[in-house]
Amino acid sequence: MASVEEVTLQEINELIDNDKLVLPTLPEVALRARETAEDPNASAADLAKVINNDAAMTARIIKVANSPIMRGAKEIEDVQMAIARLGITCISNLVTGLAMEQMFQATSDLIDKTMRRSWHHSTEVAGIANVICKHYTRLKPDQATLAGLVHEIGVLPILTYAEESDRLNDPITLQKVIHSIHPKVGVKILKSWEFPTELVEVPGYYRKFNRDTQQEQPDYVDIVMVANLQTYMNKPDHPYITKLNWHDVTAFQRVGLDPNIGDNEDEDLNAEMEAAMAMLQAN
Repeated sequence: MASVEEVTLQEINELIDNDKLVLPTLPEVALRARETAEDPNASAADLAKVINNDAAMTARIIKVANSPIMRGAKEIEDVQMAIARLGITCISNLVTGLAMEQMFQATSDLIDKTMRRSWHHSTEVAGIANVICKHYTRLKPDQATLAGLVHEIGVLPILTYAEESDRLNDPITLQKVIHSIHPKVGVKILKSWEFPTELVEVPGYYRKFNRDTQQEQPDYVDIVMVANLQTYMNKPDHPYITKLNWHDVTAFQRVGLDPNIGDNEDEDLNAEMEAAMAMLQAN
């Protein structure tokens, strides 16, 4: 007899395969920001106007722009100043990533806690990804941040399904289902949002530690993979610590980061990672 987990996974897979699983849509502020950023005739003032229509997003962007990771000599006082310093594409990516927090809403206590835990983890990964990208690669830190924020986006429709199912009221079963299937769902969501391929691949591959790639340079999958592992550094009982030999994870080699960075006490880098994680937290 099939377990609850197996039955649930089969049902969700069938919904995905038949395009019947309801996928989330980006919040309006993110959609409009992306459209504006992609318009060659749009100006910084046009993007600022879009963001300023959302008071909460305006406050978040100014906070991030003034964070230790982003700030310059002069304090950012408004969105247009933030765009002038960081650029249209960077601000658009930040809006897209931060707007997703609005999507992490639930009615039941179990689902709400699970959503919040996933979002908190995503902000940790995104912050670390930003710093790793900046120090070790030639890729775009804002794109790496967005990659970190969306790497668990597949959790959302699974939790929506769970709210309507009597089978997934057990937190252990729910976590097993999420762990097994969220990468596949995440890829589908990012495709539906028309994200670039380099980001669409992130949910599907960031846990494939033996990933077979012929490339010598890192990509955003590598950055998120390494950043994700870094979040478990202080959790000695986690399987990624006890059962996975980080020296076998070739992403570390491509990124150029020592798997034992925590043991090496690189205080400056660790402090920067902490600051980057903090800048993405709402409070």
